[in-house]
Amino acid sequence: MAAGRHHRSIVWQIAEDYSHCEFLIRLPGYCPMPAFRDVIDAPLVVRRVHKPRKEVRKELGIGEDVKLVILNFGGQPAGWNLKEEYLPSGWLCLVCGASDRHELPPNFIKLPKDTYTPDLIAASDCMLGKIGYGTVSEALAYKLPFVFVRRDYFNEEPFLRNMLEYFQGGVEMIRRDLLTGHWKPYLERAMSLKPCYEGGINGGEFAAHVLQETAIGRNYTSDKLSGARRLRDAIVLGYQLQRVPGRDISIPEWYATAENELGRSAGSPTAQMSESNLQMTSWTKDFEILHGDLQGLSDTMAFLKSLADLDAVYDSGKNAEKRQMREHKAAAGLFNWEEDIFVARAPGRLDVMGGIADYSGSLVLQMPIREACHVAVQRNHPSKHRLWKHAIARQNAKGQGPMPVLQIVSYGSELSNRGPTFDMDLSDFMDGGKPISYEKAKEYFSRDPSQKWAAYVAGTILVLMTELGIHFEQSISMLVSSAVPEGKGVSSSASVEVASMSAIAAAHGLSISPRDLALLCQKVENHIVGAPCGVMDQMASACGEANKLLAMVCQPAEIVGLVEIPSHIRVWGIDSGIRHRYWAIITWFYIFTLMTWVGLYFVSLIYHILVLILNIPIWYSNFFLG
Repeated sequence: MAAGRHHRSIVWQIAEDYSHCEFLIRLPGYCPMPAFRDVIDAPLVVRRVHKPRKEVRKELGIGEDVKLVILNFGGQPAGWNLKEEYLPSGWLCLVCGASDRHELPPNFIKLPKDTYTPDLIAASDCMLGKIGYGTVSEALAYKLPFVFVRRDYFNEEPFLRNMLEYFQGGVEMIRRDLLTGHWKPYLERAMSLKPCYEGGINGGEFAAHVLQETAIGRNYTSDKLSGARRLRDAIVLGYQLQRVPGRDISIPEWYATAENELGRSAGSPTAQMSESNLQMTSWTKDFEILHGDLQGLSDTMAFLKSLADLDAVYDSGKNAEKRQMREHKAAAGLFNWEEDIFVARAPGRLDVMGGIADYSGSLVLQMPIREACHVAVQRNHPSKHRLWKHAIARQNAKGQGPMPVLQIVSYGSELSNRGPTFDMDLSDFMDGGKPISYEKAKEYFSRDPSQKWAAYVAGTILVLMTELGIHFEQSISMLVSSAVPEGKGVSSSASVEVASMSAIAAAHGLSISPRDLALLCQKVENHIVGAPCGVMDQMASACGEANKLLAMVCQPAEIVGLVEIPSHIRVWGIDSGIRHRYWAIITWFYIFTLMTWVGLYFVSLIYHILVLILNIPIWYSNFFLG
């Protein structure tokens, strides 16, 4: 909603246009579109094959004994540096979209730009590329295993991915392995798949028939809903899909109380969390509070309930009709439900007074806000952890058996255009028996922009290894769920760091004081993330208390005391709409302007003194007079 506020007229025009639609022709792998009540489901739309497999291979001079992969990234490989060792022995790769000047190794074959790719797809043994409707539909139609790389900023990907996984036709390759040429384990894994799509592939003819029948008078609509009602439903859906947990701005009352077609509330997540404590306590019966007081926090109750619900999501993973967001499906396969799970909560913070003094050592007053980050952590023996497909492929390639790994799922990725999952071998944090340097870690997390966020979470492990000498010999699974608004100056990053390190410490029996924990988290942000912040944010998140102002001096990080807020006073933080990074620019602009005028004033003053003392002729300009 924040991104689209300047384009509301376009959004309203789209909604109005949709309200005039008579019915929806829906293809497999569709995104949710409940605003349409009259739906006609069509088969896959697939381009037909013109030549049989044997004929295509004969024209290419390739025998049936050769494994063939088609590289299909829509023209992107033009600037890639492909190497011979990327492919397993005995494999060939057909490259789509390579430029005329692009030199390829001998086991890579450049295809002409006018090549009819469906014939080549059907003649290949697997495909490596990005998810799109055409590639997914043709891979399923021709039962071709598809090795795919996450495609950021593409809203249809989660739903096409679900379809690929359900019909056992997809293997995800992490981007860093694509770019570094670590292809072999993924290709070998793809060859073990048995794609099982048996549905229709004549969606084009089907849709044409429906349109023809409509043109000659057949009525496919039920007339049970008016165009105005469909418009209202479309708006409700728009709010629903673009909600961010903890953000309750501009939600109409009729939306908050509306019900969808299944009779369930379509209100905001925050409103849904406001259940009675008695009802939600049932979800905490299996959890023990190790530190602090639950204080009736509804968001923590809701997070614990979501953990309990994940077990059911994992059990129903084979149900094609129960389509979950990708991150929830990944989280469902993250934990071993027979082992302990440790949960930590860390709030964001509001700068009440003196925030810029974080860097100078003056007294500041901070308070924790209602919005917080929750992190769930579980540690397992390497032989018992659940691994995603690409992690299994990577470990098999190393041939060393089960090794400790770190797996992270981050909620909210679909709205913030970042990768929902991150995984790594914990051995990547070691070099010659010692933890790697912070500089190397910073470079490690900067390789893939869509997964750079993992530095805030995984970085806490490296800091504990480096600063406290902790050895992590078991696998670690982490789920991160934050309602703290990002980029709004309320310490969303600090809350993630504090919650992550707190949960990891609890899971490993480490006793770290809140002050020391804040200082360790500052090292994560300074040295691994690369943000030169003070310690105020981490201190406020780790040491703050509800309904109190935290008074502290940040150089060195010392707490002066806690100031009780009177019960009749409420503190609100109002979103200005200006992202956090812009405040720094504005602040420095005013400082520069102020210093410039102060400097000119003193230059003018000194000149006037010289005029009076030395009796210099007054030839100074009107600028100084001004």
